Amino acid sequence: MNRNVLSNFLRSIVKRGTLEVVYADGSIDAFGAFDEDFPDVAISFSDDEVPRDILIDPRLGAAEAFMDGRLNMERGGIIDLIYLLRANQPWDKGGELRGPKLGKRLLNRAAFGIEGLNDRIRSKRNVSHHYDIGNDLYRLMLDPEHMQYSCGYWPEGVTTLAEAQEAKLAHIAAKLYLQPGQRVLDIGCGWGGMAIFLAQKFDVRVLGITLSEEQLALARERAREAGVADKVSFELVDYRDLPERGETFDRIVSVGMFEHVGRPQFGTFFETCGNLLGPDGVILVHTIGRFGGPGTTDAFTRKYIFPGGYIPALSEMLAASEKYRLIHTDVETLRLHYAKTLRAWYANCEANREAIIAMYDERFYRMWTFYLAGATAAFEWGGMGNYQIQYCRIRRTLPLSRDYMAETERSLR
Repeated sequence: MNRNVLSNFLRSIVKRGTLEVVYADGSIDAFGAFDEDFPDVAISFSDDEVPRDILIDPRLGAAEAFMDGRLNMERGGIIDLIYLLRANQPWDKGGELRGPKLGKRLLNRAAFGIEGLNDRIRSKRNVSHHYDIGNDLYRLMLDPEHMQYSCGYWPEGVTTLAEAQEAKLAHIAAKLYLQPGQRVLDIGCGWGGMAIFLAQKFDVRVLGITLSEEQLALARERAREAGVADKVSFELVDYRDLPERGETFDRIVSVGMFEHVGRPQFGTFFETCGNLLGPDGVILVHTIGRFGGPGTTDAFTRKYIFPGGYIPALSEMLAASEKYRLIHTDVETLRLHYAKTLRAWYANCEANREAIIAMYDERFYRMWTFYLAGATAAFEWGGMGNYQIQYCRIRRTLPLSRDYMAETERSLR
């Protein structure tokens, strides 16, 4: 019964490209038709329960079956399988893959609401879940110079991950409209790449904050190695605690952190930034965002990847920020840039497969590559993109045209 339902589901989806499914009893179903632009994929199930698990919650069920070695790739990689399914149902044309069954969906929604209440203790725990798993993994996956774990920027002429991350840093720096002697706050500073870049290229002082102890230690080490430890400092502190110190900043930048704030805290984030911002201040928020309206976080991502995380719709960000008299002076949507970045990370993980398995185990490697593959498909064919939103409090703070951005970016690149 479950096999028939799954077969009907796959037959309704896979039209371009081919998918072959080998069931536990050795029987085979084939779907789709050859298309040179779409993958040719074959998978096998090790037991009769895999179809049921996928039908109950397609993303979580398929992920756990793959992680446990019950769903295996016989032809192509996991990134090809997810690409095939997602590309046949593109968000742009109204396509949507089947979601969890109603009961599972209601449970997921309830759990998502509870987990989104990111108080200080939960926030620290959630960040540690993802970022304190070991710097060595991220060294293998990310660009070596800046260690940027966020969307790169791929303008014409940029062909490598390292170039894309350098271009991203320049792109953001240009939007900050930095002036000599200013003080910059980097919320969610990662391994310090943005803070170090700004200190190297501009006459500014930077405070980077994180909730990850692993990131903090390496960021400090990298700042010393880069020779900017006198201009850059890093602290293990929650952004919500900074206003108590009575400090203000001329510029605030946050890259890849807003996804961890949690929807109930959107207002708190912007209120805090507003309280920390000097009178002629500028804020630049770079975040993954969802096209269309608000949504929820799927069970696989919540359970294994980003507990407490939520990808915001643009409307949610603007509604939250406008309550605190922050003027959104520039909004840019990066559409396929993260897809290219994720493919580069996936390739790095594939190239370092044995090393990653030796650090953790086969199940972790499968979980991690499933995460990267699913994210890639979401940016190539699903409803995900990236937003860069520039804010100021006083309308006369920034030049009247955007020419200054292009001029600064050219000088940096």
